[in-house]
Amino acid sequence: MDLDEALYNSSPTEYGEQYQNHLLEQYKLYVQMADKISERRQSANNFFLTVNTALIAFLGLVASPDVGGGNGFIASPPLPWVLVVSTAGVVLCYTWYCLVRSYKDLNSGKFKVVHAIESRLPSAPYDAEWEALGRGEDPKLYLPFTHVEIWIPWVFAALYILLAICNVGAPPPNLALIK
Repeated sequence: MDLDEALYNSSPTEYGEQYQNHLLEQYKLYVQMADKISERRQSANNFFLTVNTALIAFLGLVASPDVGGGNGFIASPPLPWVLVVSTAGVVLCYTWYCLVRSYKDLNSGKFKVVHAIESRLPSAPYDAEWEALGRGEDPKLYLPFTHVEIWIPWVFAALYILLAICNVGAPPPNLALIK
């Protein structure tokens, strides 16, 4: 079954005189739903960014030796704890990556439907905009947000791995700051 077949249950003549009005109203609702998906996507990104930033900052503060001016070592948590938190962070990053991919696929599908509906309306602003942006194929015209967004979870995952590796070779924790 192709998209038009799935989208349109009846022809304008079968539907009746309200076909165009109802199609326009459904289009408006569908575009609002697509916008809501983008809002949820941004909220999810904000959540994952906040949690990962907090975890990395926490690990960076409590799990690193003081290699500065000879003040000794900052008390750090036991290595197994650092490894558990880092592993949880990597799992969180993978979940974030999967969510970004899912939202990308969902948005792609939604905009295929938007373009299909626009083909039956007097104008097709979303399709025209996509055309003006080179359909996302020319980064000089438009760099899709997902192309940047998809790397952020991997950057955080690399930071978790780096912090875990750095702490594998760190001296055992000192429970107090030494002058």
